[in-house]
Parts: sequence; structure tokens; C-alpha cells
Amino acid sequence: MQYPEQKKELINGIPSNYICNIHSVHSAGVSFPAHFHSYIEVLYGLEGHFSVWLNGKYHYFAKGDLILINSKEVHLINALDEPGGNYIVLRFEPEVIYNNMFQNYSELKYTLPFLIDNPSQPKVIAKDLLDKTCIPELLWDILKEMNEQSYGYELAVRNHIGRIFLWILRYFHSNDPSVISHLNEDELYLKRLQPAFDYVIDNYMDEIKTPVMASLCNMSSSYFSRIFNTVMNMNFNDYVNHIRLKEAEKLLVSTDLNITEISNQVGFNTTSYFIKLFKQNKGTSPKQYQKLTYTDQKTL
Repeated sequence: MQYPEQKKELINGIPSNYICNIHSVHSAGVSFPAHFHSYIEVLYGLEGHFSVWLNGKYHYFAKGDLILINSKEVHLINALDEPGGNYIVLRFEPEVIYNNMFQNYSELKYTLPFLIDNPSQPKVIAKDLLDKTCIPELLWDILKEMNEQSYGYELAVRNHIGRIFLWILRYFHSNDPSVISHLNEDELYLKRLQPAFDYVIDNYMDEIKTPVMASLCNMSSSYFSRIFNTVMNMNFNDYVNHIRLKEAEKLLVSTDLNITEISNQVGFNTTSYFIKLFKQNKGTSPKQYQKLTYTDQKTL
């Protein structure tokens, strides 16, 4: 069965890499229908009882409990009580915890538990355990930062998300090391793919062909493509375009280059294709994004 993909949420008209809010439900029943998204999602119960269906299995959380939903994991949320309840929702893209996305194997391995399906991974962390940690306070602080948007709030949000991520990762490892150690095969693949990662970072502005990258990694083209897609949850061409778009975003906010010049500098063959991909990724044109960012900078 095909489930809908939820797109990035917008802040000031620009898709955001992180979202934090309180979701209130006013009756028992479906809180969110089955869907998936690229965000890693954390739910923290405030009132009421809820069930979350994750890839065919129900998990339950209530006040003070935390539930983790991996990137691209299909899920459905139900309120079990009348008159509903509420919970904190924190969503963040994997790149928030690994800012230069997928460039360094030694750090990328830590994101894998949040990116791949693992039936043995704990989904619910109980209130009794969380009450002894800084996690509830960090979630409330993120919510406050997002609401007040004081100067530098983005830095505070990213820092708090990083602390939550690290705590969960260490909890996985201390609770059941096999949750992490099962990733050895994926780590091996990442090591083999590292030459391609390094090449793209250094040469994204040039034409990059999959067969050349496969040869660089000592793989056949078909095997390289299959392994890359399995480990990265995207095909190689999408990864190259992702890196190019990230570099274009930097140029849009830091230079006076026009759109065609930026498109050429980051390696796109045509400006029209660059604009099309940028709109799909950011929900706005490069020119409009440049104007919005410039306006925000003027207000600081």
C-alpha cells in the first residue's frame, strides 16, 4: 500500500529543517492518518493516552513518555481517550544533527539508527527513565525558542536537538548494544562508498557520472547504485543534486551572483533545471529565496 509523504513545513514561506509545537487532540480517534516524512520525529506526551502504528505494529505512550519515529517510517497516531489530549511534537531533518549531510563516514554511522528500519530498536522511552534526564527540559526549551524566536534561536534549537539525539543514541547503546552493532554491514558499505562521497564534495561543480563513481569504489555500476540507494535512502544522482543545492543555497545568501551564475557554479547544466529542483526542495524559487533571506538579514 502506498502512503502519502508529508512535505516539509514552512516557516516564513521557507521549508524548515526542524519544527516544534504542541499538538492538541479534542476527541478520541485518529490524530494523524498514516503517512511518512523525511523528518526524524519525537513525540512527548503531556495529557491523554495515544497509540502510534509504526510499520505494522502499535506502540503506546502517555504523559511523560517519549516515542521515536525514524526518518521515512510510516506511522499513524491515535488518541485513545475522551476528550483527547496533547503532546509535544519535535521534527528535525537528519542533516540538523549532521549538518554537512553524509560527507564523513566516521560521523554518518551515528545517524544510521535513525535512518534505517530496525525491528529491535526501542520506540518508547518511559516517563520513569526520562524524569531523571534533561530531555523534558530540552523539549520545553526548544518549544520556547521556536515560539519566541529571539536572536540566535536557530543555534539554540540545533544545540538542544543535538543533545537529545546524543542521549537517545547512548540510551540505545547502553540498553541493547546489538541495536547499534547490527549496523556493521551498513558501516562496511559506507566505508566502501566513502571515495564517492569525498569526490562529490570536491567536484560537485563538474559533471559526475555514476559509472566513474562505481569504479572509484571498486564496484559495478548496478551494484554501486543498489548499495547507494539502500544505505542512503536516495539514488546517487539525487545525492549529487542535494549537495549542489546546499552549495547554491550558500551562494544565494552570501553573494551577489545572479541565478544563472550560481546555477553554473554549482554544476547544473541548465538554469531551468536548477530552478525546478530548488522549488521542489525549498518550496520557492531561488530568486524569491534570495529576496526573503536578504530581507531577514536586514532586520537583524
